[in-house]
Amino acid sequence: MGIPPLTARSAPCYASEDEAPAGGSSMARAILFASDIDDPEPWREAIAARFPELDFRVWPSLGRTEEIRYALVWKIAGGVLRTLPELRAIFALGAGVDQILIDPEFPRQVPLARLVGAGLAEQMSEYVLLGTLYFHRQLDAYLAQQRRCEWRKLAAVAPGGRRVGIMGLGVLGSDAARKLATMGFKVSGWSRTPKSLPGVASFAGEAERAAFLARCEILVNLLPLTAATRGILARPLFDLLPDGAALIHAGRGRQLVERDLVAALDRGKLVGAMLDVFAEEPLPPDHPFWRHPKVIVTPHASTQPIAALALDQVVENIRRIEAGETPIGLVDPEIGY
Repeated sequence: MGIPPLTARSAPCYASEDEAPAGGSSMARAILFASDIDDPEPWREAIAARFPELDFRVWPSLGRTEEIRYALVWKIAGGVLRTLPELRAIFALGAGVDQILIDPEFPRQVPLARLVGAGLAEQMSEYVLLGTLYFHRQLDAYLAQQRRCEWRKLAAVAPGGRRVGIMGLGVLGSDAARKLATMGFKVSGWSRTPKSLPGVASFAGEAERAAFLARCEILVNLLPLTAATRGILARPLFDLLPDGAALIHAGRGRQLVERDLVAALDRGKLVGAMLDVFAEEPLPPDHPFWRHPKVIVTPHASTQPIAALALDQVVENIRRIEAGETPIGLVDPEIGY
C-alpha cells in the first residue's frame, strides 16, 4: 500500500486504525533525529507544529524501521540508515556531511541535503570576524603580556594593511569574505574554481595556491572535506605562509595534520591558531591543544543550526521530495558537498 504525501500543517494523525477515516492509510509515518551534539527538543516541537502526522523519533529509538520516511542527522552509527527501507531523504543538521558519508554502508540512492542558511552563514562570519580581530588587534600578545603583568602598547595596523585569506568560497566563505572586505581588510580567497566577489581577490586551483598563501597573514580554512583537502593543513602549506601568520580553522577536522601545526607554532612560523574542528571530537583531555599557549580551542561551535530557521528548509525540502523535485542543498556523495 502506498504512503500518501505529507502536507505541512495537515490534519493530525490518528491514534489507531479504527479512528482513521475510511480510505486513509493506517501506516504510521516517522522522522528520525540523530545527533550527539544537538538538543532534539526544539526540533521535536517544530516538527510537531508543521507535520503533526509525523512521529518524531530520537536515535537509538527506531521503532518500526519501515515507518521512517525522513532522517535529520548529524551523526549516527554506521549502517543504520541502510536499514530504513522507506527512507526518502536524509537532511544533515549542518553544512558539512563528511560525518555522514564516512559510513561505508551509506545508502547512496537516498537524497542527502545539507543545511543552507539556518543562520549558519551569519554565525560562521561572526566566528571568522572574531578570530580575525583577535589576531589583527594582537589580543594573543596582550594576553601573554597580562600573564607577565607587563604593560606595553603594541604598534597598531590598519585593516587595509592586514591581509586575510579564506580557503573555501562557498556560501559560508563568501559571506565571511564580503564582511571582512567591508571592514577594510585586504581579503583574498582560494577555491576550486574562480569566484567573483566585490573587494575579494580570487585565486583558484592548485596552480594559484602558492601565490594565495604567500599573502595570507591570517589564513581562514572553510574548505569542505574531500580527497583533495584531507590533510591539506600541513607543513608544506604552513611553509608557504608569511612568517608570523595565524590560522583560523573551522573547516573539517581531518584537514589538519595536528603535529605539523604544533611544530609550526613551536618554531614560530605561526603566531597562533584558533581551532573549532578536530580529527577526534570531543577533543581528548590529554590533547596538547588544550594547554598550548598559542592555541584557542572551541568545541565545534562556530555554527549551530537554529531549529526554527533550519526547519523552513527541511519543510521546503520535504515538499520538494514529495513532489519529485530537487531538494535545496543536495549533496553529491562522490565529491562530498
